[in-house]
Amino acid sequence: MKETKTKYRPTLKSIEAAAEKLNGIASVTPLIKNSRYSKHFKANIYLKREDLQEVRSYKIRGAYNKISSLDKTHIENGIVCASAGNHAQGVAISCKLLKIRGTIFMPAPTPNQKIEQVKMFGEDYVDIVLVGDTFDDAYHAAMQQSKDMDKTFVHPFNDEKVIEGQATVGLEIIDQAKEHPIDYVFVPVGGGGLASGLSSVFKLLSPQTKIISVEPKGAAAMLNSIRSNQNIELDTIDNFVDGAAVKRVGDLNFAICKETIHRVVTVEEGEICQTILDLYNKDAIVVEPAGALSLCALEQFKDEIKDKNVVCVISGSNNDITRMAEIKERALLYANLKHYFIIKFPQRAGALRDFVVDILGPTDDITHFEYTKKANRENDVAVVGLQLKSPEDLDPLISKMKQHNFFGDYLNNKPDLFQFLV
Repeated sequence: MKETKTKYRPTLKSIEAAAEKLNGIASVTPLIKNSRYSKHFKANIYLKREDLQEVRSYKIRGAYNKISSLDKTHIENGIVCASAGNHAQGVAISCKLLKIRGTIFMPAPTPNQKIEQVKMFGEDYVDIVLVGDTFDDAYHAAMQQSKDMDKTFVHPFNDEKVIEGQATVGLEIIDQAKEHPIDYVFVPVGGGGLASGLSSVFKLLSPQTKIISVEPKGAAAMLNSIRSNQNIELDTIDNFVDGAAVKRVGDLNFAICKETIHRVVTVEEGEICQTILDLYNKDAIVVEPAGALSLCALEQFKDEIKDKNVVCVISGSNNDITRMAEIKERALLYANLKHYFIIKFPQRAGALRDFVVDILGPTDDITHFEYTKKANRENDVAVVGLQLKSPEDLDPLISKMKQHNFFGDYLNNKPDLFQFLV
């Protein structure tokens, strides 16, 4: 008779063992009530601050739990991983703490700031190999070295020990919330390591708690897989939320999440950007795009969560400051306050002045101007970016442009053209 393989589910014993291993290694991060969000949603909103880990994300939990579980042979051969972000840092510091040699493959375009962070955490115990243009290139190179040199590949999410390590976040929340049992937990999902681990804990210890997983709209791999009832791979994704943008979630993670997650929802990348800015300006909290995901979903549940106890997992704060200009831009576009046009300027003196004086309102700002003079044409053209005070200002502005023959085209709703011109 053929033996059937039992499906994997983390047990309370295995998660508690992971917590014991992580004692003194990963911080027990605080669960803090946020007064601003609580007041806005008329609920008790608590933030689980995984951004306050030493490596500024929860990833140390799974990486350390996995690497520390290796036997002597695997330790001697060393480990290998592929990552351009938080997983690399979690692996690096784990290698240093456990005195194990590791090789970390990263895509060649990885920002230098991230490379330096990995070097800092791993010191002499890690080697960094820059290869290819994408994560997939780095992943294939890492897998090849794992095969050729018999090194253990430390997967960022599709691994039992990694899932059990990430599950300790849920264990801590339940312990910290003894006086106020949690009604909802909002958790970001990328590959599914954190979501599958945390939801497993609540299934075991607090089954009445509703777990809501939150994905970026441009990389909704878990949502599409659950809808299809099979783990599917997306053809393309928006990589902006780099900590949660995967084409395919882990098989182990999908199998767990489809049974333990109450709902999976998506949020717009522009809304994520606005949340990042609000957290920085109003709460003095720095988060990366994936770290803002859980808070972005609250608006979709505003009626359900009223008077409830709600936890949002802030998963990480490794945000490169050079991205802030793009974050602000995406936030303005999402708020319908930033607009790009092709403007036709008659070839006559004073045309630009007339545009500024007669067309633009007193609170409209020109934020982008790219002028192209075309010989032997009646009109020259420019790509012009305008920031408005209110979304309601857009239609009157377009009407005035058309009335005075300045209007060429509106670019915001033409993504194929927009990406090349702006």
